[in-house]
Order: sequence, then C-alpha cells, then structure tokens
Amino acid sequence: MAAHRRTGKRTAGGRTARAAATVALAGAAAATGLDGPALAEPQRTPEQVRADVARLYREAEAATEKYNGAKEKAESAQRRLRALQDETARGKARLDDAREALGSVAAAQYRGGGLDPALQLILTDDPDGYLEGAALAERVGSRQKAQVGRVRSRLREIEQLRGAARAEAESLTSHRAELERHRKTITGKLTAARRLLADLAPGQRGSGAGQAARSSDAGAGPAAPVSVTSRAPGPRAAEAVAYAYEKIGSPYVWGATGPDAFDCSGLVQAAYHSAGVALPRTTYAQIAAGRRVARSELLPGDLVFFYSGISHVGIYVGDGRMIHAPNPSAPVRLAPVDEMPFAGATRVS
Repeated sequence: MAAHRRTGKRTAGGRTARAAATVALAGAAAATGLDGPALAEPQRTPEQVRADVARLYREAEAATEKYNGAKEKAESAQRRLRALQDETARGKARLDDAREALGSVAAAQYRGGGLDPALQLILTDDPDGYLEGAALAERVGSRQKAQVGRVRSRLREIEQLRGAARAEAESLTSHRAELERHRKTITGKLTAARRLLADLAPGQRGSGAGQAARSSDAGAGPAAPVSVTSRAPGPRAAEAVAYAYEKIGSPYVWGATGPDAFDCSGLVQAAYHSAGVALPRTTYAQIAAGRRVARSELLPGDLVFFYSGISHVGIYVGDGRMIHAPNPSAPVRLAPVDEMPFAGATRVS
C-alpha cells in the first residue's frame, strides 16, 4: 500500500510538471510570436519591396562612389610608390658612384704615403718637385672632402626616399583595405536587392528591374539630336552629350568607366574624356569640377547631381531630361531629372 501511494504521488507530480511545462511553452511561443498566424509578420506589398530595392541600390551607389574614390587614391599611391622606388634605384646608383670615387681618392692618398708635408720638405732631395707635389696633394685633399660630402648627401637622399616609399606603401595598404570594405558593402546590398526582386513576379518588379531594359530609351545608342547639341554651351559639352547618346543601352556595372559598361560617374567621366576634358572619378569631386549653375539655367552637357550625399550624377540633355547610368537593373538611358532628389548642377568648361 505504501508503495502504491508513492507511485500515485509520482504520477500526480508528473502531470503537474507536464502541465506547467505546457503552460510555459505556450507563454514563450506567445511572447516570441511563434504561436499562430495572428502574430506573423504581415505580407509586404510589391510597392514596399520595390521601395526597399531602390533604397538598397542608392546605398550601393553611395558605396560605389566611395569605392571609386578609394580606388583612385590607391592607384595614385601605387604610381607614387613606383616613382619613389625608381628614384631610390637611381639614388643608389649615384651613391655607388660616389663611394667608388671616394675609394679611388683614398687609395691614391694611401699610396702617396702619410708623412707630414713639412717633414717631407726637409727630407726631399728635390724641394721644387715636392712643392709641386704638395700643391697636388692639397687639391687631392679638397677633392676627397667633396667626395665625402657627396657620399653623405647621397646617403641622406636614399634614406629620405626610403622613408617616403614606406609611407606610400602604408597608404597603399590602407586604401586597399578601404577598397575591400566598400566592395563588401556594395556586393552585400546588391545581393540583398536581387533576393528581394526574386520574390516578386516579373510583372511586379517595376521600371527598376524589368521594364527598364525594355524602355524605348534603352536602345542601341541613337545619335544625339542636333536640336540638343546645338544648345550646348560649347563644343566640348556638345561632344560629351553626343557620346552619352551613343552609350544609351549600355549596361550599368559598378566601378566601370566604359567603353561598354558604366556606373553613373564613370559615364560622365568617359563622356567628357571623349571631348578632351579630364574630370575627377567620383560624383562628390565632379560637382566641384566646374561652375555651379542653377537648375533654371541648365543647358545640354551640364552635370546634374542627386541626393544629399551627392551620390548620383547624370548629363543633362535639355527639356528636363538627362542621360545617366541608373543601377544594375537598368541600362544607360534617358530619364527625367525630376525622378530623383535634385542636389545641384555644374557646367564643365
């Protein structure tokens, strides 16, 4: 009987424990939103998804401009480093020549003996000949001092060049690390945008993905209308506009500067390069590369910039339109200037 009573207590206790565990799990599920569809995240509309995709593209483009700037700095540091290495090699050759010359002077002096000139004058059998030799020795001594000075100068030169090269090497390493950070940011955001778009039906993806490639503006690169180029403020601007028209339909590739693919600032740089004008690589540098103009004064060839961070640029072609490289889902195309928040404009001379 006692054993039976103990068994009953364990059974009752087991039921109590199981009931408590069930209540606890139910409470935890409710607290974490795992219990039933009532607490599930609401289904996002295609408009919301497209808005997120557009945001990711903007963030990727801002990172692209930072990548372009870091790449430009890295390439500049690489060029300076190579120049310093070349100059160091030339300096080393000059140092070797100076050392060789100094060694020749020292060897000649050693072979001539080290007696005091006054004693040599007393002992010599040919005072006149000695006086001529003493004058030569003085000249040799002066030449030796000059050679020593040159060697010291070359040594200082080498040390300065090596120090500058070390600084450039450190700068290059820093810029390459910055490049890699921006590269990861760009690829991460573009991957996220592609995943969001993949969840939408093709017809729901909007002009940013499906319709852009089929736009009548995204053709095979039409010739610029004379009515556009004739209104440009100069021949270089007209040529840049003509180049941009020819590139309509070219794909967007971040970091690209042509001739077959572009990002936004790469298209602008390439267009003006074709007209003989060297523009900086990034949007935030390009906006300072010319004379600022008001929106009401825009002419074909002017550079138009967008967003508060100056992260996007296009080439104005008149009638409220521009040619630009939008994002990876859309090729180079004509578009209204009003489709993005306007930040400023520059006229390149």
